[in-house]
Amino acid sequence: MWRIGITGSIATGKSTLLAAFEKAGVPVFSADTAVAELYAGDAIAPVEALFPGVTQNGVIDRQRLAARLAADPSDFKRLEAVVHPLVRAAIAGFLAAAERRGEKMAAVEVPLLFESGHDYGFDAIAITHVDEAIQRERALARPGMTVEKLETILARQMPQAEKKARADYLFDTALPRETIDAEVRALVETLKEKTRP
Repeated sequence: MWRIGITGSIATGKSTLLAAFEKAGVPVFSADTAVAELYAGDAIAPVEALFPGVTQNGVIDRQRLAARLAADPSDFKRLEAVVHPLVRAAIAGFLAAAERRGEKMAAVEVPLLFESGHDYGFDAIAITHVDEAIQRERALARPGMTVEKLETILARQMPQAEKKARADYLFDTALPRETIDAEVRALVETLKEKTRP
């Protein structure tokens, strides 16, 4: 089974690309969605223990947590030490289940794929990218996003150019969604004919 890793910097269209793989009939997994589920489940107690007061109405309040992290970015490491192993376990479970079902491929979106340094065992990496002006415009249009918060996020991410250099497949998400869908369908058909590396 082909294991496709999807990554890219903030606001470069990772969700759009993941949706295109899903439309092409490929089982998909989003690390961001997994984190959201963990913040409403298994990660509540350990994250609250690290950052007292970030829980509201029985779930981790992402805005409160973001404010704590912005105040002291060194806390990201402590948070990641708790959350990343839980996400990795969920990804491994997803891929194992897809393989057991006899799927030809599965796609997993991991925002900090390169930055984490973890080897997920992907056979190919698809990278999303856009012009930096478009990236900033998209990011700053998000609810709760500020220039300061965006700069903090970008400082933790590998530059787009470096990510692109590591890609097996590149997707410019400034292109129309139909174009991206068509490019993904073509890639899926090509990979189905190829033997895994």
